[in-house]
Amino acid sequence: MKLASTTADFRTIDKHDHLEKVRHIAKAGFKYVDLSFYDVTNTKEGPFMQDDFASYVKKLKDLANELNVTYVQCHLPGFNPLNESQYEAFVECTNRCIEVSGMLGIKEAVIHTGTKEGVDKYEYFRLNYEALKPLFPMMEKYGVNVLIENSCKPNMVNKYFFFTGEDMKEFINYVNHPLIHACWDLGHANVEGHQYEDIIALGDNLHALHVHDNNGKGDEHQALFSGTLNIDEVITALIDSGYKGYFTFEADASASFGQTWQLSRHRFEKSTILFNPNTEILDAAERYNYETGKAVLKAYGIFEE
Repeated sequence: MKLASTTADFRTIDKHDHLEKVRHIAKAGFKYVDLSFYDVTNTKEGPFMQDDFASYVKKLKDLANELNVTYVQCHLPGFNPLNESQYEAFVECTNRCIEVSGMLGIKEAVIHTGTKEGVDKYEYFRLNYEALKPLFPMMEKYGVNVLIENSCKPNMVNKYFFFTGEDMKEFINYVNHPLIHACWDLGHANVEGHQYEDIIALGDNLHALHVHDNNGKGDEHQALFSGTLNIDEVITALIDSGYKGYFTFEADASASFGQTWQLSRHRFEKSTILFNPNTEILDAAERYNYETGKAVLKAYGIFEE
């Protein structure tokens, strides 16, 4: 199994400077990159939403050749497609990011399905199927799989979402499109308290992972072995299910920022130099993720360069 990590780890770098973020991932040892489009939520902002976006994609390709890295996964923009006020931008931005993914050779694109108060499971299925349909032509043109993701109840409060592998498989069967599959988020599942049966249930539909840890109570996106995640359960499930994808870190709070949706650090007004970790600290955290991931996979004899 091969290790990958996300450009979302480097929040000290301008959110539109994907090139520099890729350089830092490669510097940590990763050869496989998860390109985060999560902040592409404005139809006019950023390099991917410009008329000449193809020239920026070429720069990303050239950089990959220079650094000997490969783009293998991405996270699509962070919209709520069931929010009517966001829907037009969701379709435009998400289709553009699928197009960019196809141009870069990325085959696995993770998406957050929409949320809405007061709908049951099957109404949720119907609404999200209708929301995803405008993405199908671009997915088909470039052969990009769109992967639904599980979450956890503290994130969703009273809203229905995918918390189990069985529910995800049921939705995939409901949509019945050959390019709709699943990403299993280990941190979200750790909060829910189960991994093995979910990964087994997803089977061949499991195309990607989000690897991070937490204390079992909230979605913290921490480094492995900083929380309660049982990595033996996860790796055993991946082996038993025949998983063929990447071991992709989404531990973007391995070095936590001072003010995030996950936490709030006490601010000392006399000095705030390290209220947020600087890039050097983020580099160290990224190296830790690489070395930890390598050690985990080597312990089970499944590490691949």
